[in-house]
Amino acid sequence: MDEARAFWVAAPGRGEIRAQPLRSLAPGELLIQARTSAISRGTETLVFRGEVPQSEWQRMRCPFQEGEFPAPVKYGYAVVGIVEDGPAEFCGRRVFCLHPHQDRFIVPQDAVVAIPDYVPDRRGTLAANMETAINGLWDGVPGPGDRIAVVGAGFVGALVGALAARLPGAEVELIDIDPSRAALATALGCRFAPPQQARGEADLVIHASGTSEGLATALGIAGFEATVVEMSWYGTRVVPLALGGAFHSRRLILRSSQVGAVPAGRRERWSRHRRLTLALSLLRDPVFDLLLSGETDLDGLPELMPLLAASPAGALCHTVRYD
Repeated sequence: MDEARAFWVAAPGRGEIRAQPLRSLAPGELLIQARTSAISRGTETLVFRGEVPQSEWQRMRCPFQEGEFPAPVKYGYAVVGIVEDGPAEFCGRRVFCLHPHQDRFIVPQDAVVAIPDYVPDRRGTLAANMETAINGLWDGVPGPGDRIAVVGAGFVGALVGALAARLPGAEVELIDIDPSRAALATALGCRFAPPQQARGEADLVIHASGTSEGLATALGIAGFEATVVEMSWYGTRVVPLALGGAFHSRRLILRSSQVGAVPAGRRERWSRHRRLTLALSLLRDPVFDLLLSGETDLDGLPELMPLLAASPAGALCHTVRYD
C-alpha cells in the first residue's frame, strides 16, 4: 500500500490514471484515504481542454498540483477523505482537503479541515465551490431586502442564489436558459426566470453562466448604479462585451470575483481556513444534495472528462467514488 493512483490530464482533451509512489510521512503530515471528490465543472473542464492562458499558469495552480499547464498536469481541489495515518488526534477523522483526484495522498495537517458530523461525504465535496459562492457575495456586498439576480443556475450560481435567498427580505431571482432549473430554484428559495422574462432594476447582479449572452443579460437587468459581479472564468476565450447603450448613463459597476483572494475588506480577519470552515458549516442544509448528480469510479474519469468538457450543460456536480 505504498502506491497511490491519481487522475492526470495527459494532453489537452485526454486523461489517464497514473500510479505514483507514496513516501514516508514526515512530522506534522497526514496520510489521507480519499472517499469521494468533486469535479468543478467550469475550471476543471477548461484545464482538461488546455484552455488556461499562459499568463495564468502560475496563478491558476491548485494546492498540491503536479505537472504544468497545459499538460501533463494533475489538477483538482475538492476531496473528502479519512485520515489513515499521522498524529493520533487526527487518525480516523473525516476531513476536507483541496487536492487533485487521487485515492491516497500526503499533506501537512494544516491543509485539512474537519468535516462536521452533520455533513455527509458527497455533500462535503461542495465546500470548495461554496467558498467561491461566499466570496462572490462578499464581493457584491448585498444587503437585507435587496433585489438580487443570479444569471446562470449552474453549480456556482445555484450556491450563490441559495445563500442570497437567506438574507432577510431579499428577493432573489435565478435566471437560466434551461427551464428544468425552475424546480431547483424553488427548492433553494429563489424565483426562477428565463433570460427574456428576467426582472429588471436589480440592486445586485451575479453573473455565473460562463457565456457572453449571460453577461449581456446581467448588464441589462442591473438597476441604476447597481453592481454586476462577474464570477465566470473564460480561460482563453475572448468574450464580447457591449459597454455602449445605457452602461455609462446607468453608472453600472462591473466587478470581478475570484476565490483565490479574500476580499480586501475582510482579508485581515478572514483566513482561507476560516472561510473554508464556514463553507462546510453552511452545508448543513440537505437541500444542497440537489446539486449532486452523477457519480463515477476513479477508473472512469478518463472516459468521463471528455464528455463533461464537450457538454457543460446538464449535470451540476459530478463526484468521484473511491474504493
